[in-house]
Amino acid sequence: MAKEGLKAREVKRQKLVAKYAAKRAALKEAGDYAGLDKLPKNASPVRLHNRCKLTGRPKGYMRQFGISRVTFREMALDGKIPGITKASW
Repeated sequence: MAKEGLKAREVKRQKLVAKYAAKRAALKEAGDYAGLDKLPKNASPVRLHNRCKLTGRPKGYMRQFGISRVTFREMALDGKIPGITKASW
């Protein structure tokens, strides 16, 4: 389980990226790199990192479900994810 501060920081970055997306695109189109440099560092989409929505785990993230592989396995075995069954052959 990740610290709440780490999860909150990631949410804050996502809001900042969304806020400056239009301005960033306009500056890039104009080629104003000095203006881009003056934007906050966390406004860059490169600084975002996917985290599990439930635990905040940064590694083993599954985009399709928005959770980590560990949480996915637990939920799948408990039958909490519809359409997912354990493979057997």
